[in-house]
Amino acid sequence: MPLPQGASERFVQANGLRLHVVEAGPRAGPPVILLHGFPELWYGWRKQIGPLAEAGFRVIVPDQRGYNTSDKPPGVAAYRVDTLAADVTGLLDALGLERASVVGHDWGAVVAWWLALAHPDRVSRLGILNVPHPAVMRRHLLSSPRQMLRSWYVFFFQVPGLPERFLARDGFANLARAVRGGRRGTCTDEDLGVYRAAWAQPGALTAMLNWYRAVLRSAGTRLPRLRVGVETLVLWGARDRFLGQEMARMSAALCDHGRLEVFERATHWLQHDEADAVNDRLVRFLAGGLEALSG
Repeated sequence: MPLPQGASERFVQANGLRLHVVEAGPRAGPPVILLHGFPELWYGWRKQIGPLAEAGFRVIVPDQRGYNTSDKPPGVAAYRVDTLAADVTGLLDALGLERASVVGHDWGAVVAWWLALAHPDRVSRLGILNVPHPAVMRRHLLSSPRQMLRSWYVFFFQVPGLPERFLARDGFANLARAVRGGRRGTCTDEDLGVYRAAWAQPGALTAMLNWYRAVLRSAGTRLPRLRVGVETLVLWGARDRFLGQEMARMSAALCDHGRLEVFERATHWLQHDEADAVNDRLVRFLAGGLEALSG
């Protein structure tokens, strides 16, 4: 797979797993971990890795468990959100890092929220792209028929075997449509080739879907805490067809030091649609905190 200029890749043992990790930037720079969502992989941050590294950050981008060439443990229970968060703290331990800034999109943002709630001592700053705080998501799934309709695929993914066949048919056509759901031109044929190679890894589809299966089976898991204490930047594409924008404001309100910025023309795939603007906000936020965004 094509690496950004100056980036390298390796496997790291973390939380009992072998994780594939892409790294860039100075090793002595402030560390930032980028967490991808479904159905992406490290490559989902291809437009952010270079600019963050050039700004002086040590950029660490794992393929999370179940994805691409990272390990894919069997069973739904292996994909509970607390376990996914433990992968990140395990990665920090393996790299000899006490803490790092964490930025997540989609499912990566779910893990990032949980990290900030369960392990605030390991998170310097929190960046969230297009996923609400877990308490807000739970509330809307239970009370909003519109959000339940938008999340129909979550319930479909619970069926054993059938979703794998649905997603794999015709050369992963349905997954390709998903990642091409952003602004026209942000996902090229060459990009799709990278995604298809990851989706074709043995056991990948089932492992990726197990994230959804585990979240419903552990829906009653108590949150470590309600409020987020670390500085938090929530970036949101207003044209997200999966998640309602009203949840963005409610999520930022649960952060002691939070800021929300909405991109009116962006979709769920915000970091692709508005790459330059997202990079600008992240660099300023990660370097100087929320005050750096005021100018």
